[in-house]
Amino acid sequence: MYKSVKFSLKRFLFFMILSLGTGALSALLTMNSTREVFNSIKQPPLTPPAAVFPVVWTILFFLMGISSFIVSGSRSEYKNKALIIFFVQLIINFTWSPLFFIAQMYFAAFICIVLLWIAIIAMIYYFYKVNPVAAFLQIPYLLWVTFAGYLNFMIYRLN
Repeated sequence: MYKSVKFSLKRFLFFMILSLGTGALSALLTMNSTREVFNSIKQPPLTPPAAVFPVVWTILFFLMGISSFIVSGSRSEYKNKALIIFFVQLIINFTWSPLFFIAQMYFAAFICIVLLWIAIIAMIYYFYKVNPVAAFLQIPYLLWVTFAGYLNFMIYRLN
């Protein structure tokens, strides 16, 4: 049903490093402002402790790496479109942190999250066409970004 090619360590490492590296680079670029901003703004109800964010994001970037690896090994006609959308959502994801933490442009960051949410839905849709497992692995990402959208919007409103 779902044709795939054999396992490739190079391809696996590429997608894992790409995904986890995007998150790590974003964290590195915003590291100095993250604590300062997080501690200085009014927090909405349901805001988790700051220590939760890096753990959740690491898991989500790991799942992105696994999913994109699965898709990249497919012979599906939808593979290229799925991977393009994956790369686009990574860029949008990366853009959010500097907007929020460095520029402190909370409304622009919220718009970025809305675009990310749309890109994730498109990614899940095309990943599903390639391999349902790859799509299902992205459901936690969609749920977390939905929650992050709530937090971002409320921070915009409160601050």
